[in-house]
Amino acid sequence: MAAQGPGVKPVVDDPSRTSARAANEVYRLPPPLFDARCKACWLVAGALLLVGLSFWSLDLKWAQFFSLDAMRKMGRFIGELMQPTGEIAFLTKLLTAALETLAMSALGTLIAAIFGLLLALPASRTHAQDPARFKAFTRLLLNALRSIPELVWAALLLIAAGLGPLAGTLALALHTTGVLGRLFAEAVENVAEGPGAALRLRGVGEGRVFLYATLPQILPQLMSYTLYRWENNIRAAAVLGVVGAGGLGQMLAFHMGLFQMSETSSILLTMIALVALVDACSYLSRRAMAR
Repeated sequence: MAAQGPGVKPVVDDPSRTSARAANEVYRLPPPLFDARCKACWLVAGALLLVGLSFWSLDLKWAQFFSLDAMRKMGRFIGELMQPTGEIAFLTKLLTAALETLAMSALGTLIAAIFGLLLALPASRTHAQDPARFKAFTRLLLNALRSIPELVWAALLLIAAGLGPLAGTLALALHTTGVLGRLFAEAVENVAEGPGAALRLRGVGEGRVFLYATLPQILPQLMSYTLYRWENNIRAAAVLGVVGAGGLGQMLAFHMGLFQMSETSSILLTMIALVALVDACSYLSRRAMAR
């Protein structure tokens, strides 16, 4: 029954109309797939157009790729990779190279995490009143660091550091600093402002505000980003060996160049084991922090 005032007859809703209106609300038709006023629809349409133009502009030889001769060659190549070597002398060298790759990736990631966090603070606006004077310059620096691939950094550093793991470690650190610095800056800007604002009202300095309000909120994200980049850097460290930066990549380039598929298979299996090890460490770390 609808609300009534003095001198007004009570109005009783028709049960059939009420049920019909409720049915329309429950079984409302979905919106159309494309609407001229929908910005997201135009964005998706533009992306699909770009993908279509990419297929049209590239000379993709699908018929040659799926030909019987190509399948036969690929099958023979994969069959040779399925026979890893078990020679003790080679496995000893492989273990040394794996430890070198693991050390390069871990040290490079650690250096990048430290400098990435140091650069993330001036690259972010920590609160609404923060002038962030150095934000544009620091973001430009981070963009430059991560825009240059690890291989180019390694080639440049080999001139100064010479052949060996030092150039590879520094190349990983420089590129990963640009990546982690940007991710850390986004994490800093997305924290809840309440705890930090309460400390600033009490006159607490920005350094202590970061340690007691910002860092506890972003620490799980920082750990997750850092461990993920460590996993990526193991693969990158293996690739850096191609230019003489040591580790598994140097062995991989050497034995693949000689078409020694058994040795190549053992190297690839070792790389898979290292990535699985880092992935397990990442899972255990996130589980420990969630308790």
